[in-house]
Amino acid sequence: MKVIGILGSPRRGGNSEVLLDKALEGARQAGCETGKIVLNELDFRPCQECEYMPENGRCHVQDEMQKVYPLVEEADAVILATPVFFGSVSAQTKMMIDRYQCWWRAKYMLKTVKAREKKRPGLFLCVSAGDRQDFFDNARSIVKNFFATIDVKFSGEVNCPGVENKGDILKREDCLEKAYNTGKGFAE
Repeated sequence: MKVIGILGSPRRGGNSEVLLDKALEGARQAGCETGKIVLNELDFRPCQECEYMPENGRCHVQDEMQKVYPLVEEADAVILATPVFFGSVSAQTKMMIDRYQCWWRAKYMLKTVKAREKKRPGLFLCVSAGDRQDFFDNARSIVKNFFATIDVKFSGEVNCPGVENKGDILKREDCLEKAYNTGKGFAE
């Protein structure tokens, strides 16, 4: 089983990445093959809302998002980790999600892309300096739409409020344990 982790944080080694690494560790412990996409290290543009989109769902903008599509498509499970920025997902995360507009259009409007018979499991990991539930709710709704578009079943989430400074997540054993156990549960 292949599990792909997507890091939407601009900060390497930060709270979102520590949480993602913990979930991927759990998946590896259960015998899964894992990989990680670090969005902030990719050179890609936001959606250009191209007038002429291919009907096959593929974005024709040639940049490093072209590396992301096959990794996500081939994965048996997806884990997405992001901090909350201004009450939602990070810009890097939103930029990636928006680049699936071609896929959404082909799947739901043109019906040229068929949904998978069986949805893959997906885990959402989210950290926030504050504790506003509506920020987590907003981020979740965006991720749920993304997961639905790529045929991933929203199978769980780990929300960690009150995590601001780099390394603060290490004091939150509850979040680390839940991320690990949920990642491990993918193989089961």
